[in-house]
Amino acid sequence: MLVHPWDSALDDQEWQQWLTDGHDFGQLVAVDPDRRPIVQPVHFVFDDDRVLLHLARPNPIWRALEHDPRCLLSIVDDYAFIPGPWRTEADAPPTSGVPTSHYASVQLSGTAELVDDPDAKAALLQRQIEHFQPAGGTAEVTAHDGPFHRLLAGIRGVIVHVESATAKFKYGDNKPPALQESVANELIKRDGPRDQATATQQLRRLHRRTS
Repeated sequence: MLVHPWDSALDDQEWQQWLTDGHDFGQLVAVDPDRRPIVQPVHFVFDDDRVLLHLARPNPIWRALEHDPRCLLSIVDDYAFIPGPWRTEADAPPTSGVPTSHYASVQLSGTAELVDDPDAKAALLQRQIEHFQPAGGTAEVTAHDGPFHRLLAGIRGVIVHVESATAKFKYGDNKPPALQESVANELIKRDGPRDQATATQQLRRLHRRTS
């Protein structure tokens, strides 16, 4: 992923916080023995230097991970299309503005540990339920009793041990602050899907850089 200096994370805490703020759905990518990429959308739990997830046993990605456990998890969100006229600088005509996309993306590269032990799978699933469903309402996942233990054979767990992270926050940080704020205000007024979230990220970056 191309990351210009002005689009890079301000520090590791920025991308880590972005992940823990509810950006927990991405695409797991691995390469099978025939050198074909396998891309699997998946919910996950980011846990410091690990990523926890599970998938159904028939999933074709297992063949890829068994062949080569190296993998990449790609997460993209808080994105919006920015029309050209919004990005016109100074006294230039509105038609000269260059359209672009604003988005945040984190790519986590690491090695996948496949989890087949029933107790370990139960613990992994329980951790995911506690993350995604903190209000409760679902029975505890255990390996040997309860409503879910017979279902464990139908899934496999994955722990991705993260070895590197690439983060990109593309929100026009190379543009004058007044233009950045103007674009954010236009997003708020347009109020389309993800416009508010995109504006929030843009203003957060702007305020942090200028404070």
